[in-house]
Formats: sequence, C-alpha cells, structure tokens
Amino acid sequence: MTSSTSSNSLPDYVCPADGTRVAPQSLAWCCPVCRGPLDLDFHPTPTPLKRLSGRVNSLWRYAESLPLGPPTASLGEGRTPVVELTPHISAKLDFLLPTLSFKDRGAVLLAELALRLGPERVIADSSGNAGTALAAYGARAGLDCTVYVPAGTSPKKLEQIRAHGARLEVIAGDREAAAAAARSAADAPGTFYASHVYNPYFLHGTKTYVHELWEDLGGRLPDALVVPVGNGTLLLGAALALRELHAARLIDRVPALYAVQAAAVAPLAAAWRAGADDLLAPAPGLAPQPSTYAEGIAIARPPRARQILAAVRAFGGGFLTVPEPAIAAAQRDLASRGLYVESTGVACWAAVRGGALGDRSAVVPLCGAGAKTGLAEAAE
Repeated sequence: MTSSTSSNSLPDYVCPADGTRVAPQSLAWCCPVCRGPLDLDFHPTPTPLKRLSGRVNSLWRYAESLPLGPPTASLGEGRTPVVELTPHISAKLDFLLPTLSFKDRGAVLLAELALRLGPERVIADSSGNAGTALAAYGARAGLDCTVYVPAGTSPKKLEQIRAHGARLEVIAGDREAAAAAARSAADAPGTFYASHVYNPYFLHGTKTYVHELWEDLGGRLPDALVVPVGNGTLLLGAALALRELHAARLIDRVPALYAVQAAAVAPLAAAWRAGADDLLAPAPGLAPQPSTYAEGIAIARPPRARQILAAVRAFGGGFLTVPEPAIAAAQRDLASRGLYVESTGVACWAAVRGGALGDRSAVVPLCGAGAKTGLAEAAE
C-alpha cells in the first residue's frame, strides 16, 4: 500500500487486543468494544535507499511508508542530524525539530488526518511537548485546538501552546488526570481526539526516526536503539519501522530495543522485571506518584503497555532505569558538549553513558530542547 490522499483511501483501524475494525473516516478514538488504543491495518513497503536521493528534505521523503499524504501542514519536520558522543554511542538531535521536540513527527500526521476528516474541533492531552507540537501543527492547518495539561506543566511549554493560539485546559492533578479529562471530552460529536497515545497515526510519524537513521547510516542500523518510554510512542514507532525495513529486506538484522524509564516512575520496568505481559496491579493504598525531572515519561499506567513490553521482548532488548541525580548529571554533561537538552530528553544518555551496553553501537534520541524546562538540580 502507498500513501493515501483522501479519507476514502485511508486504512482501517484495528484493535490489537480483540481485532475489532473501525472505519477510517470515523472520529472514534478507541476500540468500541474494549476502549483500548487502535492500530492501523497498514503494511507498507519502504523505498530502497538509492531511490531516496533528491527527495524533499523532510520526513515526507518516506512517503511510501506513511499512511497519508501529500502534506499540506508541513513545517519541514524531520531529517535531524546524528552526532557522536563516544566511539560507540551517537545521538540523534530531535530537539532541533520545529517545536523543539520529537513529537513533531507524529503531530504532523494527526494534523493532516484532522484536515481530511474535517472535525469541528481538535483536542489533545499532554505533559507539554505533544501539546506544543499539536498546537503548532493545528495552527499551521487552521484547526480549532484545545490542549489539556496537568497542573505543574512547565510554564515555558504553556507559553508555547498559547502562542500557537490553542486553548489550554489546566487540570488539577497529574498527567493521568489530564488524560482522563481529555477522554471525557473526546466523545462529544464533531470532536477529533488527536491523542498521541490512542491514535496510531502518531506512531507512523515517529517511525520516521528510524527511517532517517537507516538512511543516514547508509542502509544499516546500530546494534541497539535506546529510547525513553512513558507512553511508548517513540519505541512503538521504532518497532514499526524495524519490522517494515526487515520485511522489505532493506536490513538483514534488527537492533535490540532498549526502553529507559526514570527510576521514580517506572511501571513498565517493574512489569519487565516481574516477567509480566502487562502492568502490575497497583498496590492497595498506593502513595501519590513521586515526581521526576523526566516529566515527559512520568506515565503511571500507559495504555499501550502490553505492546511496549512485547516489542522490547521481540527485539531482544530490555529496560534501563535512571535515578534523579543521574538525570541531572547527564543533562549537565550534554550541555558541556554543546547540547542543551531537557531533562526528559537526557534520560537515555543517563542510562548508557556509564557503559551499560558494553561496546555495542547504539543511538540515543535527544528528544526535547533544554529551553523548554530549564536545568535540573542534582540531589545532594
């Protein structure tokens, strides 16, 4: 299947849990049976390396791998550079995308989809970066956009959302409370829920991270991909790309996928250590969720948990956790190298800079700009 240009040729949604199919023109944001996230019945064949030369210098150069196109709301997203940090570890600078985070990769797909479906309003929920990305692409596309955020979201991210003209709904409570408020509003008639968690178009945007690595490394990939995981949108997008490239025989092996969580909020890592296929049941009388510098991955109950755990197992990886002092130290270390990255975005470097992967080659994403949150203060 190649990219689509109208709502009539978009792929069906399919529930990964029970197989329920949903029409592509629907504004339904979840499976009508189990209320879980949806996937796309879309299995593209990526373009060989030699045919990419001369194409547009954005993620849209991989048009055959994307479920819709051509774009009308693009801001030139994609094609971020890769720089060496050590002889074995390189970083992909996704904080150089238009809204200063990797979320642009998925947000542009959601904006394009909304343009084709023509809703009355677009809503989203976010801890900050996805909200700023959706606000920006919503502005570019001329969409009516409201973003739900938790109290305590970085003031700099709130300022960015407002600057793009989106309405803000600040919800008392944590990230889960903001998501619950958005989901309550998502069923209103004429509403498109631009969820970077539930809507699979977002994952097909984030997978271009791997397509770019593959192209920039001359048709190969490193031994390991290390990604921060809260809701898992970058990891699941990476898994999509790896499967597509391998099925097309454009790579002869797939790298291991490693997921990084802050030790303070690591529900997936806990499930992994227990050998579970899904999140562990919360303990009775559980204390309030602790805070972490890595606010963008502080997700207590990610809806795609089963898929995240299955992907890490399928690609022979594992989970790494990082304490707060290590996050702060990694942020300062990168800044000393000329790379000012927000505290969530440094989590992967914090996890591997001490040699956790041995001499295997790896790439880590630097996901968001430091100007969005400021400098983390190391614990004494």
